[in-house]
Amino acid sequence: MPRLRQVSRAAADAKVVQRTYDLLFGDRDPVAEPGTTTGTRGDWWTVFALVPDILEHANRGFALYRSPERKLDPVLRELAQTRVGWAKGSQFVFSQHCKSLRGLGVSEDRIAAVPHWQVADCYSQDERAVLAYADCLALQGGRTPEPVFAALKAFLSDEQILELTYIACLYDMHAVMSRALRTEWDDRDDPIVEVAAPEDFNGRDFLDIGRRPE
Repeated sequence: MPRLRQVSRAAADAKVVQRTYDLLFGDRDPVAEPGTTTGTRGDWWTVFALVPDILEHANRGFALYRSPERKLDPVLRELAQTRVGWAKGSQFVFSQHCKSLRGLGVSEDRIAAVPHWQVADCYSQDERAVLAYADCLALQGGRTPEPVFAALKAFLSDEQILELTYIACLYDMHAVMSRALRTEWDDRDDPIVEVAAPEDFNGRDFLDIGRRPE
């Protein structure tokens, strides 16, 4: 379950929450009867409903990147969003945008190669530039070498690069928030934990490892 409480349909007073619930869940109470058409529980929405104007702001962001006014190729956009989800360790963002790539007709081999794009030969030069830039944004805090940016400018307009940057960073935020709040597929325990030593392990023996013999 997510770390924050969820808003039931009965408690959803704000119109934006009611409209969102109607769109995604029909007449169900998404807390009592969770589930969306993509297979998620839907608790991202019920948690964001805690602050209706934040939910509305997020909804506008979704509408913005899908707008027909966008100049950026949607496949390039989705490659960046999917890679950002993987880079940030958000199973929710990564999984959802794999589905979006599939919906755009992207082949299964290209979807499967997003985690290891650096050694995959299924992407065009332009797609590799976008994936490299997504890594600069998600893994390097925006630190982008000039050759990466020059590769983008070779085929994208300034307007398209701004759209790419904004949308990729928007999904960096969503990935981070989903992990922190443990919503949807990011409701997972951290895999990095101490592995117990054998019962007869002596801590002093560990400290002695590598010590120069007398």
